[in-house]
Amino acid sequence: MSGNANAFLDAVKPRRTYYPLSKDLPISKERIDEIVKTALANVPSSFNSQSNRVVVLHGAEHEKFWDITTGVLKAIVPADQWEGTAGKMAMFKGAAGSVLFFEDQDVVNGMQEKFQLYADRFPGWATQSDAMLQFVLWTALEAEGLGANLQHYNPLRLVFGGKTGDAGPKDFKPIEEIFKTFSS
Repeated sequence: MSGNANAFLDAVKPRRTYYPLSKDLPISKERIDEIVKTALANVPSSFNSQSNRVVVLHGAEHEKFWDITTGVLKAIVPADQWEGTAGKMAMFKGAAGSVLFFEDQDVVNGMQEKFQLYADRFPGWATQSDAMLQFVLWTALEAEGLGANLQHYNPLRLVFGGKTGDAGPKDFKPIEEIFKTFSS
């Protein structure tokens, strides 16, 4: 099969973080679910372990989730920092949906038992597979016209919705600082 990486890279380049997001979606919830299932089925995992798990929350379930998250955080965030946190929670709730990412620890543990020589590697490999899933899904949703932002509350959440503005400028390190090539 001959191919061209440009189509893939053309989808990767515009993938950005968008804040805030709206409930207006350019595609159906069913299409979002289809994209998630396709990404989940096709992202690589170590030894084909397939330990990634995903929950997609749309509409009222998404809002309920962020209400619960807000309640949990209110109990642990210092009062003098709550206003900023509350604003973020309201912004995330204002989006159309969330994707929750998990690792099936029974699968990871089973791989550790089956391949004991690599037992200490499987948790890291599971995290790498999860990161690839997040990247592929985020890029695919962006390619369909949605905006998204990845939130680092555990479990990781990819908040998605309609774009309400531009993502803003993105800074890039000089390529000479981050890339080396060697050849003989």
